[in-house]
Amino acid sequence: MFRTLIDFAKDRIFDKDKTVSEIAYELGFKYPQHFVRLFKQRVGHTPNEYRSLN
Repeated sequence: MFRTLIDFAKDRIFDKDKTVSEIAYELGFKYPQHFVRLFKQRVGHTPNEYRSLN
């Protein structure tokens, strides 16, 4: 389940009109910081770092 969620999140990160918090809420997270923590554990970068690297 997490792999699919993270893959979806990776695609959504490139939508510059959305904040990381908005993406987290769209994915069903109650708290954006939980999304950021999970994303960093799985990808190795925070969502903002990943956005700027790619």
